[in-house]
Amino acid sequence: MKSTGFASWQGDLFGGSGTASLNSGAAGPLPVSWASRTEEAAGKTSPEELIAAAHAACYSMALSNVLAGAGNPPENLDTKAVAKFEKTDAGFRITTMALSVVGTVPGMSAEDFATHAAAAKDGCPVSNALVGNVEITLEASLA
Repeated sequence: MKSTGFASWQGDLFGGSGTASLNSGAAGPLPVSWASRTEEAAGKTSPEELIAAAHAACYSMALSNVLAGAGNPPENLDTKAVAKFEKTDAGFRITTMALSVVGTVPGMSAEDFATHAAAAKDGCPVSNALVGNVEITLEASLA
């Protein structure tokens, strides 16, 4: 499986704008701008927001698989991913990705949920793409 995204940009970095689209047609074109990355979204998205959404979705899938494999498939998982984009000595970077998940998993203790949540973070393909470049944190709790 190969996934494809597209972008179109007009103008310079600071005054220009563009769009991002998904080949699947599931979303887009989505407006993007430098200001949506560094100031406020104002109805536009950013590469960092798209990566955060991808990470939240991927992590939820990974955790649902880990939980099902442990004999406790979840009823619901609500995952939030927050990508922090900041200027460093090496230039602008995503420096951290903060994952938080609240699960409804009948019959599971909070301790076991936290253990499985950590395992899912380590097995999530998007986490693995970021590891070594981005600090990934995790907060996990049961509803």
